[in-house]
Amino acid sequence: MDDSPEQDAGPGRPPPRRGRMVAAGLLAVAIVGGVTIWGVSHPGSYGTSRDGCVTVSMPSSTGGALMHGCGASARAMCREAFASHDSHDKLALATQPQCRLAGLAPRPAAAHSGG
Repeated sequence: MDDSPEQDAGPGRPPPRRGRMVAAGLLAVAIVGGVTIWGVSHPGSYGTSRDGCVTVSMPSSTGGALMHGCGASARAMCREAFASHDSHDKLALATQPQCRLAGLAPRPAAAHSGG
């Protein structure tokens, strides 16, 4: 009789080494997925957009990027976002709700009353 690992696994069952490799791969995928979800849901030290400060999370070539601005910088970001009329401008579409949270959305135009 041959004492090879394939025979110890039994017919139709993968060798134990393959099972450990699959388990390690699944664990790695779970860890990376968990870290990604945590990173997206926790914007870091900037926190959420409020009180004149805007934080926008955007995909980038390195995985993700945060754009943050307060005061004049935030007002400029919001002015550009609301000036964009391109429905495909993902940065503007992501920035607009954050500007609203920060209280930096443009004021609605006053209704013109005719007489």
